[in-house]
Amino acid sequence: MRERYQTLDIQQKLLWNLRDLGKTLHGMSEGRASQKRILVMLLRSGGMTQQELTERLEVRPGSASEVIGKLEGAGLLLRTPSSADRRTADVHLTEAGEQAARAAEEERRQRRDVMFSCLTEEEKGTLLSLLERLSGHWEERFTGAEDRGCGRHHHRGGGC
Repeated sequence: MRERYQTLDIQQKLLWNLRDLGKTLHGMSEGRASQKRILVMLLRSGGMTQQELTERLEVRPGSASEVIGKLEGAGLLLRTPSSADRRTADVHLTEAGEQAARAAEEERRQRRDVMFSCLTEEEKGTLLSLLERLSGHWEERFTGAEDRGCGRHHHRGGGC
């Protein structure tokens, strides 16, 4: 495999590395509706309706409901009927849920520290600048205006 890599041109090597990094990130990710992600979202928000949580997770209501049910069964969150909207429930962390969410946040922080530990602060800044520029260019060239993810990538200042 490494022998083939040596024969690639620079653009092919860039794509190869981006693909490998993407696979690694995907393998390390908790997933859209992971239990840890839900706990952290609720910790940061102080609670929200199940409908709001489902929308923020960008998953189907059934998928969110299944994971929320597991967390509720584990005693990590509570669902109570929403006084504002009878079609949904308010979702809040229990004390045990708050502890689990704080532990998940710390795991994330430690993982990020390790992920970028081989770079200096200056190198991290350079890498970020290059990735933002590349990402903006790809959005302009390869996606339609309706597919630009303006809600997700607003940090780039992409004019959405």
